[in-house]
Amino acid sequence: MAVTIRQCAILVGGLGTRLGPLTATTPKPLLPIGDRPFLAWLMREFVRFGVDEFLLLTGHLSAQVEAQVQALAALLPCGARIAISEEPERAGTGGAVLYARHRLADRFLLCNGDSLFDCNLARLLADAAADGPEVVGRVLLRRIEDASRYGVVELEGDRIVAFRARPPRGTSDRSAASVDTAGVGASGTGASGVGTAGVKTSGAGTAGVINAGVYVYDRRLLDELTAHCSLERDVMPVLAARGALRGTVAEGYFRDIGIPEDLARADAEMPRVLHRRALFLDRDGVINVDHGYVAAREQFEWIPGARKTIRAATDAGWHVFVVTNQAGIARGLYTEAAMQDLHAWMTDEVRRAGGTLDDLRFCPFHPDAAVAAYRHPAHPWRKPAPGMLLDLIRAWQIDPAQAVLVGDQDTDLQAAAAAGVPAQKFTGGNLLDVVLPLLQRSPA
Repeated sequence: MAVTIRQCAILVGGLGTRLGPLTATTPKPLLPIGDRPFLAWLMREFVRFGVDEFLLLTGHLSAQVEAQVQALAALLPCGARIAISEEPERAGTGGAVLYARHRLADRFLLCNGDSLFDCNLARLLADAAADGPEVVGRVLLRRIEDASRYGVVELEGDRIVAFRARPPRGTSDRSAASVDTAGVGASGTGASGVGTAGVKTSGAGTAGVINAGVYVYDRRLLDELTAHCSLERDVMPVLAARGALRGTVAEGYFRDIGIPEDLARADAEMPRVLHRRALFLDRDGVINVDHGYVAAREQFEWIPGARKTIRAATDAGWHVFVVTNQAGIARGLYTEAAMQDLHAWMTDEVRRAGGTLDDLRFCPFHPDAAVAAYRHPAHPWRKPAPGMLLDLIRAWQIDPAQAVLVGDQDTDLQAAAAAGVPAQKFTGGNLLDVVLPLLQRSPA
């Protein structure tokens, strides 16, 4: 089963009444955060992990959401399709999903449109791809030190057993799950290996695991829904009791915008948090062994530590980009379609290992191309020219000084210098040994 899930349905039909006049004429997910709507930040995060189709489940002020579709698409760093499913009457979160049933893929992501959890979503995708046939859905969970404001999730291993009422403040409740923090990544993102050793207590309150509002489901979910129902209140507890729900626990920056104070915090914090540092990687000789014009899975051999390196960078909150010359296309040895197929497989395997490749650029042009369409004396994307890096920097709004390129050729380093990006030459061995110290350096 592929790890990458291409479709994400987003619940954007809420009334937003707690925000008062701010949502009288503007849907809550379209409220501005920095230089763009909150929804644009949320969609940008899912694009990093392979989503290229968004289905917005609307209700309240649906026309305003529909009017912003083109503007939202223009704000995304990668191309993505955006469609609208407007519920004909208020139907609850489950009813909104059921109404969109004819548009949903066999497997899809689902999330709330008014909260954002900055964590490594590849861990959720990889866990979901490994689930057995009895599992209908997997829930992204968040561990917090004070769960007294929330209902908590009871776990046995990664199986969700039940959803419980909020624990009493400052007391221990052994029915809710605590997280075994072994395996927590550099940004505090953990995999789904959680225990049931009870909830730790502190002076502030009771620690616990809560629903973070991001899900992976397959279409069997639709069999559980009615025209008017709450996914959280009516459906998920039933699935949990039947053993059909799993959870992946993560830690990281979380913000919802349900009340004015949290909206203001999001406006102050999110643009800073989500403008990330970036790791640029050459491909042949850095990600895979350079066997010469590698264009098929059978030829592809991972460099030792490559997938762990990308996972570490993703855990640390960095973008990871690939920039690769591919003269084999110009020489007629393989096609762009074959290269795209290989890159899709490579990216999916990276996500299976718990990391992501946010985006990729390749240059098929060469001065001596056998295929005339790819003959170019000095294409601006062909390294040592910096065009691929500059295009990614523009699309993803990267500060070159807060990025680093790792390549195995002098042309890689020259391209980085021309783009203003610091660089490190890889001369062989385990890639993680070279990159991990770069990830641990303090920002300049």
